[in-house]
Amino acid sequence: MRAMLHSLFPLGWVHYLAGGLLLGTGVGLLFLLTGRIGGMSTVFSSTWTYVVDRPFFRQVRLVDSRAWRLVYALGLVAGAGLWWGLSGADQTLSTGQSPWRLLLGGLLVGFGARLANGCTSGHGLCGLGSLHWPSLVAVLTFMAAAFATAQWLHHLGV
Repeated sequence: MRAMLHSLFPLGWVHYLAGGLLLGTGVGLLFLLTGRIGGMSTVFSSTWTYVVDRPFFRQVRLVDSRAWRLVYALGLVAGAGLWWGLSGADQTLSTGQSPWRLLLGGLLVGFGARLANGCTSGHGLCGLGSLHWPSLVAVLTFMAAAFATAQWLHHLGV
């Protein structure tokens, strides 16, 4: 069992657990204290309302919520920076992946989030936590697609 855990989590698992607990607590408190849902794909869309005049980005729900969503996103970035700065470990900012793979992955994730009307933070953390059945379908679809893609890429030797 210990060997399996080490092969799945070579850098340990405690920081993943802590991150999950902090994320869950954060979105839970956001919802309980303000009634707002902390999905990141909407943060991305609402941020674009500052610079894009296309009809999608002029929706009232995006324009009216962009200020708090931008602060929310900056808080996530600041939190990650704080962890990185205080961890004391020899942390690196490199993923080991080529830039074209990161760009392609980001585009595919962004397209999928738009297609699913939300992302894993919105559906997975907030939607499932609120017992919304469409979010369960979305999360199961995300996970099935991720497993299939990982297996396919592994089979190709990528």
